[in-house]
Amino acid sequence: MFGPDPQALSRGPELLGALASAVSDEPASLVRARAEATQRGLAYAGGVLPAEAWALFSSGQAQLVDVRTAEERKFVGQVPETLHVPWAQGTALTRNPRFVRELENKVGKDDVVLLLCRSGKRSVLAAEAATKAGFRKVFNILEGFEGELDARQQRGHGDGWRFHGLPWTQD
Repeated sequence: MFGPDPQALSRGPELLGALASAVSDEPASLVRARAEATQRGLAYAGGVLPAEAWALFSSGQAQLVDVRTAEERKFVGQVPETLHVPWAQGTALTRNPRFVRELENKVGKDDVVLLLCRSGKRSVLAAEAATKAGFRKVFNILEGFEGELDARQQRGHGDGWRFHGLPWTQD
């Protein structure tokens, strides 16, 4: 039989990620995230799942920056040994006007940076702002720390960092 293998075609994104990873020095999860971001027209490098973020962070391949408020980190919990640059501040979640400057003081513009918030929404805004400021490898951690609200208006029952049993601590 001539032509492409139908089974291989069905694994196209997986194979593309493996091939691109072999050609570049970027992990396959980031290659996949970039490809999806390009396809969706995102204004930042892309999104990674919580388990992928932990693998990248714990192996030293990425910096993990928590963009939640200091209050959220203290009372809800945080990933150990991460950096903190709040996207918003206080209970009113007022936008931090120094976000980009503070991020520049903690990570390099060519570093792989993974941004974490409560549900993966504020970290998208932070990733867009960082990319606009010249950061080239900024990724959103999909699902966030607590995940989306469920039918009972509660978080952490179906997705998010904590739901997946990844490391975290609480004061």
